Amino acid sequence: MSTETLLQTPLHDWHAEHGGRMVDFAGWSMPVQYTSIVEEHTAVRERLGLFDVSHMGRLQFSGAGSEGLLDRLLTRRVTDMQPGQIRYSLVCREDGGILDDVLVYRLLDQAEASEVGVDQPAFQLVVNASNREKIVDSLRDYLKQNPPAEDETVRMTDLTVVTAMIAVQGPKAIELLDPLVDFELTELKNYHGTYTEVEDKPCYLSRTGYTGEDGAEIICSANYAEPIWNLLLSVGEKARALACGLAARDTLRLEAAMPLYGHELSEEINPVQAGLTFAVNAKGREFVGSKAVAAAVSDENLSGRVGLEIEGKRPAREGAKVISGEKVVGEVTSGTFSPTLEKPIAMAYVEREFAKLGTELAVDIRGKQHAARIVKLPFYKRASS
Repeated sequence: MSTETLLQTPLHDWHAEHGGRMVDFAGWSMPVQYTSIVEEHTAVRERLGLFDVSHMGRLQFSGAGSEGLLDRLLTRRVTDMQPGQIRYSLVCREDGGILDDVLVYRLLDQAEASEVGVDQPAFQLVVNASNREKIVDSLRDYLKQNPPAEDETVRMTDLTVVTAMIAVQGPKAIELLDPLVDFELTELKNYHGTYTEVEDKPCYLSRTGYTGEDGAEIICSANYAEPIWNLLLSVGEKARALACGLAARDTLRLEAAMPLYGHELSEEINPVQAGLTFAVNAKGREFVGSKAVAAAVSDENLSGRVGLEIEGKRPAREGAKVISGEKVVGEVTSGTFSPTLEKPIAMAYVEREFAKLGTELAVDIRGKQHAARIVKLPFYKRASS
């Protein structure tokens, strides 16, 4: 795809003017790095980093039937969500394969939720950029096959291209943001969000992220993206805040063992294999794929997601074979040299009998076997979490 046809975030020009190395990511022109991956990674682990994550899909739901629709589609229950609450969940096929991993927001009951009556629930899904169109099509197909009752209308609005999303991540993130918003940010729990203003710019701020660090994510009108971005960099200057690219985001999420769609997650992988049963509420409810997911729990033939520490300095990349003796027992899905731990780490899917903690294996890296060991996930966990 040529650069002219790639989608651009509201911060695209800023990235290009400030040294961002732009790449095609899921059809979007996105900065992969500005300085070095290690420098940006370390800024987030030790201080503060900003990410433009506007390429993530933002789908808003309104209408009396939205709660029931999402409860039938998501692996996580939404009917007991409180206003402001956010949950990590999955969207599955009937056979249990994962269509996407998402964050579902139950937006505050409020007149300020656009076009939503105070007695009607409103939700938002944040979906992966690569899966946005697939999820929209899937939802529309479901509604065609399962039309809502007249009094349970559902309206879905794709707000992706008219809004921006900025992630502020790192141990200094809350300290930076607190003076800029109109409430006590420290009182907002993790995986909760609220409407607020950053300076005088209205936005939705949530205590979420994808780096393993404390922080928040800001969703605002596309028109406010650059003013808010510049404000955050300005007030973060004392903390040596850095604009960070997708490469550092990937090494950070890998250390935190957060699965990435297209690597650890796919339509051929179910939540049980991925070790994401915490994101499945099966008791007392049915959702698309619930029977297949329940059957997978007792299927000993399924591979499982594991963490690997690898000897030496060379990282294993996606597709590297995991070996026991002469037998290939699995495959690496993501690997890197961890800037924080200073050793190669990887996530892989291996046969269940080889997935126990401490199992000694090997990884084939460019034709040479490197000793590896199954270790507990996550590789990195911040001290206060």
